[in-house]
Amino acid sequence: MAAWSSRKLLRDVLLKSVVSNQLPGIRCFSSAPKIAPKIGHYSKKGRLLTGATIGLLIAGGAYVSTVDEATFCGWLFSATKLVNPFFALLDPEFAHNLGVSAAARGWVPREKRPDPSILGLEVWGRKFSNPVGLAAGFDKNAEAVDGLLALGFGFVEVGSVTPVPQDGNPKPRIFRLQKEGAVINRCGFNSEGIVVVAKRLGAQHGKRKLDETSSASASSNNEVKHGGKAGPGILGVNLGKNKTSEDAASDYVQGVHTLSQYADYLVINVSSPNTPGLRMLQGRKQLKDLVKKVQAARDEMQWGEEGPPPLLVKIAPDLSKEDLEDIAAVALTLHLDGLIISNTTISRPDPASKNPLASETGGLSGKPLFNLSTNILKEMYILTRGRIPLIGCGGISSGEDAYKKIRAGATLVQLYTAFAYGGPALIPQIKAELASCLERDGFKSIVDAVGADCR
Repeated sequence: MAAWSSRKLLRDVLLKSVVSNQLPGIRCFSSAPKIAPKIGHYSKKGRLLTGATIGLLIAGGAYVSTVDEATFCGWLFSATKLVNPFFALLDPEFAHNLGVSAAARGWVPREKRPDPSILGLEVWGRKFSNPVGLAAGFDKNAEAVDGLLALGFGFVEVGSVTPVPQDGNPKPRIFRLQKEGAVINRCGFNSEGIVVVAKRLGAQHGKRKLDETSSASASSNNEVKHGGKAGPGILGVNLGKNKTSEDAASDYVQGVHTLSQYADYLVINVSSPNTPGLRMLQGRKQLKDLVKKVQAARDEMQWGEEGPPPLLVKIAPDLSKEDLEDIAAVALTLHLDGLIISNTTISRPDPASKNPLASETGGLSGKPLFNLSTNILKEMYILTRGRIPLIGCGGISSGEDAYKKIRAGATLVQLYTAFAYGGPALIPQIKAELASCLERDGFKSIVDAVGADCR
């Protein structure tokens, strides 16, 4: 395909150049009388330049046509670095929406190279080709699931999705702290609502099923297949509550009833700092009552052999030791399937505290959050005795960062802010660095390294 495309591109360039007289020394016959007097002007130099140009195009096209798919794929990802400075000049929210639109339309590179085998793992009965995922908040309305998974993420989490559409907080509501590699946002669960998202996911799910059916005969029965309901990757759906809702449990239950059939896992988000009163749901009694109701709603639905999707809770990094102990107790008692640690912070860890934008209201994400969220992750791994899968989120910008999260107790990890700054090229880089870290320290798999710093 790459060879055919490069040859087609070369042909089109040459034809266009000839027809429009863009190559010196070559004239279009239909306009010969107009340029005839200039032929002598081009003469030998023109013919030499034309020959050199054609030669370079042919040589370049021939070279690209012989490049293997993996190398060509690497070029495409590296090329996205050229676009990052352009995005940095745009308004943060406009740039964000532009990135989502590009992924939704397939205007992003597709990862064709297999992940290192050392990164593969199985969690909740789902096979992940790698543990690096995209956190909720990027694709809030499930517009770009296929495009984002094609970038090489092991899983993508959409949302937060609210039952009723809402605009969120007034703009501007996203602020870059570029020097610190951080972002402050106070979006406030801007969402198109569960009905729109369900229709979108349903259409995507139906298309994938048709594609799988048509290609089933071509695949080997012995082939190990990664992924879930989103095809090649795992899809998580993050559920939120409406700002004006007086019954939080009812909002989450609506989300379960409407969206769980499309999800490989579900997340109860009780930790965004931008919805009034939401973080109060992390209290022991409130969380226990909420999880019970949501679990009951999920379990009363009809499920096939694979069973219901796992249920996780996403918590804040701004919690006391007593808060963490309460959450761990609820998670163990109710057999919660996992925890995501963590959401954004209302604190301003150094060096973000010195930025003039630090005074903006909202949750901070990015590099300054790394130590705080990793310490909470490690504490929760110890409190839950390693019995519950944890997803480490907060400040990851390299493979070494991801590795530290895993050693602190994370089974899976998620990116967001670093991806917003670094673009698609960051994904293969983090995976390669993570594989190197595991091999360097003698681990044969991701699972062997989980919680290594807590033993």
